[in-house]
Amino acid sequence: MAESSLGFARFLTQTDTAGLCVLVILTAMSLLSWYLIASRLWQYATIRARNRAFIADFRRVDRPVDAERLRIATVGNNPFARLLNEGFLACQSLREAGRNSVRKTDGPGFELTSPDDYVSAALAHGVAREMRHLEKGMTPLASIASTAPFIGLFGTVWGIFHAMQAIALSAQASLDKVAGPVGEALIMTACGLFVSIPALLAYNAFARLNRNLGEDMECFAHAVFSLLGLGLTAGSVAPADSQAVELSGVTARTDMAKTEGVC
Repeated sequence: MAESSLGFARFLTQTDTAGLCVLVILTAMSLLSWYLIASRLWQYATIRARNRAFIADFRRVDRPVDAERLRIATVGNNPFARLLNEGFLACQSLREAGRNSVRKTDGPGFELTSPDDYVSAALAHGVAREMRHLEKGMTPLASIASTAPFIGLFGTVWGIFHAMQAIALSAQASLDKVAGPVGEALIMTACGLFVSIPALLAYNAFARLNRNLGEDMECFAHAVFSLLGLGLTAGSVAPADSQAVELSGVTARTDMAKTEGVC
């Protein structure tokens, strides 16, 4: 019974250097994926808590000067605070330039010809930068999810190859002689799936969270533009509202004639 017992421990004693290397690689990939999952869950929980507090404070802002105080108090604290800071920095650049229009080329065929375009482009760049920051760690998760099953399959094929060699040398091909080595080799496939499935599920969940957060940041960028460029109160255009402020050129110029913003 002891000699015919199957299990992972016996597999470790029967495998060779290549099999052990596959196990080490899968173990390292598993540890890395769980570290990324845990760290990103903590990151999302922190961002969510800070965003809620910040949005609650932002919805109570009635004047740009109040938004300036909120920016100073929370700069760098969360993605929304950094977007608000980006809008104020753009307005500050316009005031320092002392001109009514800004002309800047950002690639072939793309020009900024007004303060509105300059501020909205700065906010768009801020959203893109925050999205790149949120996507850090996603590539390793995707790589682990896609490659771990094949690494495990390689270990299985390698194990079966050595099992067939042992059976050929012993000249015994009975079921009890074949089932043990082949079953032990299939452990590699199970290990690959054990590493791959959590990484795949986490990647899909994090991608959806990033997409939702990106949409919220775009809506918040509209609110910042409306506050700084159009002079609208933050509470009327905060991201939690069902209707976002449209930033078309005609609407922006028409409303700016009625209200006074800091830009």
